[in-house]
Amino acid sequence: MHLFKKGKWILPFLFSALVLAACGDNEGEASGDEANEAEDVKGEIELTYVAWESEVASSNVIGLVLEEAGYDVNLNQVEQAIMWQSVAQGDADGFVAGWLPSDMATDYERYGDEVVDLGPNLEGNRTGLAVPEYMDVTSIEEVTTDNFDEITGIDPGAGVVDSTEQAIEAYDLDITLQTSSDAAMTAALDSAIDNEEPIVVTAWQPHWKFNTYDIRFLEDPEGIYEEEEEIRTMVREGLEEDEPEAYQILDNFYWEADDMNEVMLDMAENDTEPKDAAQAWIDDNRETVDEWLDTDSEE
Repeated sequence: MHLFKKGKWILPFLFSALVLAACGDNEGEASGDEANEAEDVKGEIELTYVAWESEVASSNVIGLVLEEAGYDVNLNQVEQAIMWQSVAQGDADGFVAGWLPSDMATDYERYGDEVVDLGPNLEGNRTGLAVPEYMDVTSIEEVTTDNFDEITGIDPGAGVVDSTEQAIEAYDLDITLQTSSDAAMTAALDSAIDNEEPIVVTAWQPHWKFNTYDIRFLEDPEGIYEEEEEIRTMVREGLEEDEPEAYQILDNFYWEADDMNEVMLDMAENDTEPKDAAQAWIDDNRETVDEWLDTDSEE
């Protein structure tokens, strides 16, 4: 009887031990899977960008390329000054949206010594004021209330907005600049063109509106706007040491205006999500993307 009672205690104990062992094995397998997944992710990269469709396009493309290389990428849309400040202070890793020499000149003057300039990722850009082709005006000198109600601009603080404020003063224009956003500006342009109404907007190229609408830049005899801009890649100090492969991919990143326009047009005309439009471009331009991902060859 004594042995039977002892067995009653031993059997449940053995059963419990087996269950715990099995659970331990499962937890071990789960922990192993998590460890393997963690090994697949090389590190976290945070890129900032401004809410211009050109920079939405480029940031989504390079973000997906970095993800393909094994990085956990976070894209953070911020105001222009914050984009520069966050990288200068090391709170973000970089951006591919540095319009220079004039459009973001104020930010570059303030933060240029605190970031690493990797050079242009797109060249041959232009900024200025643009009108539909049906307008008779040809020069900024004619941007007056006789021809327009106002100048339709984008975000306050944007370089093209600052240049337009300088143009108003330099040309002694009796007109106001209405700031809004890239999306609001293009919506106003679309509505005006549909009704063949007068409109003048702050403009930059590349931008999908030049492919979609029949518009042109106005002449700028005073040279307020730079004739040619470029978009530069900036990263935080220390990124090369912390994440050398990501640094090299960002340094390799370079494409043409037609490439950027292709992504923007897909977003604008087909209402495609930015990440999907970026992935479609990557799929169609594998050779270029593979060159960006090649971190072994010397530049």
